[in-house]
Amino acid sequence: MKELTKISKKLSYMLRHSTEPLYIDLNGGWADVNTIIKALRVKYPQVGRAVLDEIVANDEKGRYSYNADKTKIRANQGHSIPGVMIEMEQPDPPEYLYHGTATRFLDSIKRTGLIPMSRQYVHISPDFETAVKVGKRHGKPVVLVIDAKRFVADGNELYLSANGVWQAKQVPPEYFTIKNAE
Repeated sequence: MKELTKISKKLSYMLRHSTEPLYIDLNGGWADVNTIIKALRVKYPQVGRAVLDEIVANDEKGRYSYNADKTKIRANQGHSIPGVMIEMEQPDPPEYLYHGTATRFLDSIKRTGLIPMSRQYVHISPDFETAVKVGKRHGKPVVLVIDAKRFVADGNELYLSANGVWQAKQVPPEYFTIKNAE
C-alpha cells in the first residue's frame, strides 16, 4: 500500500506539474496511458495497467480519471502547467462553500483574497469538514466561508471539477468570512 501511495504521488506530479517532458495534452489535460505507464516503470517496474486502474479507482480524493475508452488519463484538478485547459461544469453553487488554510496565511489572504498561487485555480471545498482537513495540512487550521451565491450573482465564475472540488480564478475578500476550525 505504501508503494501505491508513492506511485500515486509520482503520477500526480507527472499529470499536474511536469513540463520536462510534457506528458499531457494542454487541451483537456489528457496523457496517453501507455506513455505514463512506461515513464512510471523507470522507477517502479511493477507498474502496469492493473496498478494504474487501482490508483484511479481507489484514490480517496478522486484525483484521476480516464477517458471513455481508457486510453488516456488525467488529473482532475490542481495543474500548475500553464495553458492546461480542463473542461469543468458550472452548476449553480450551494449558498456557501469553504476554503481551508492555516492561520499563518490569514494576513495575506485578507489583503489579496484567495489567489491560486502556483496553480490555475483556487480550490474550494463543498463542506466545512473537508476544508478543516485541508487547512490542517498547512498548520493551525482556519476556514474561509465563501458566500458562493453572491459571488456568482456578482458575475464571478465557479467551476466544479470531476471529483467534486469547486474552483475559482480568485475570490476577493468581500466574499468570505473567517471561521475558526476548532
